[in-house]
Amino acid sequence: MRLGKEVQTLPRHALERRLSPPAGTVRVVAAALVAGGRVLIAERPQGKHMAGRWEFPGGKLAGQESESQALVRELREELGVELIEGRPMMRLTHPYADRTVQLSLWVVERFRGEPRGLEGQALKWVEPARLPEQDILEADRPFIAALVEWLATPTARKDLHGCR
Repeated sequence: MRLGKEVQTLPRHALERRLSPPAGTVRVVAAALVAGGRVLIAERPQGKHMAGRWEFPGGKLAGQESESQALVRELREELGVELIEGRPMMRLTHPYADRTVQLSLWVVERFRGEPRGLEGQALKWVEPARLPEQDILEADRPFIAALVEWLATPTARKDLHGCR
């Protein structure tokens, strides 16, 4: 898989910026919840854009909300879990025919509660190596190879536990 210029791996201690995206761009934060060596993905419910496809859970940033604030809110509203620790892993911009999505993926290995689909979405835990086999949204696909590599790197996983 070739990752283009539109993909940006975030530095170890990335600072969040509250920049206004270009007009027509939707800012989204997503979470790769990791537990027991597996990653949680969610099916987009009926009635939503691209219903039936799989994605990393998350959602749009509201107003001047930071990525971390949106992540805490989205995990609570969508999955019923409380974020304990998470780390930004990668950011990208993906153009769809009808919109452009500016997407940031955070790795979350510490959370409180059992994830459940509070918006009617199906959830499933998948081994990282099996993520490419899932019908994951095009915007989330570049995250897969990076996530598999990141999770296989012991120092990256160790660093996460020191991040607040």
